[in-house]
Amino acid sequence: MDAFSVLADTGDLVTQDPGLNGGYVFGSIIGYIIWAITLWLVFAKTDYPGWAAIVPIYNIYVLVKIAGYHGAFVLLYFIPIVNIVAAIIVAFGVGRAFGKGGVFSFFLLFWFSLIGYLIVGLGSSKYLGPGGRSGLVTA
Repeated sequence: MDAFSVLADTGDLVTQDPGLNGGYVFGSIIGYIIWAITLWLVFAKTDYPGWAAIVPIYNIYVLVKIAGYHGAFVLLYFIPIVNIVAAIIVAFGVGRAFGKGGVFSFFLLFWFSLIGYLIVGLGSSKYLGPGGRSGLVTA
């Protein structure tokens, strides 16, 4: 057997070690639980129910609403490349909604979102309204 056939015949993870799949599933479940708890803390500071953090896609919808954008903005999360830009825009909107600046929003709500949302959820920041606009909108 030559080196090329050895490198080319890597197979997929299921055929190599089925035990890895259990670790991936377990790790994914633990990660999702931690993320849901983090979002629950953030949602508790707003008018949205905490259980919304548990429901996939609906939790993104709630984040979009907290950021001050229309609910249809969630659809941008399903378009490759555009979803990255949409996530940055939502991170800035959520940052404004809690009185945080652009640097905090970009680095801690976009790049290190788990840490950033924990700071928002457990910290002293107050919810200022969707996208940082407080109170009622007058015509």
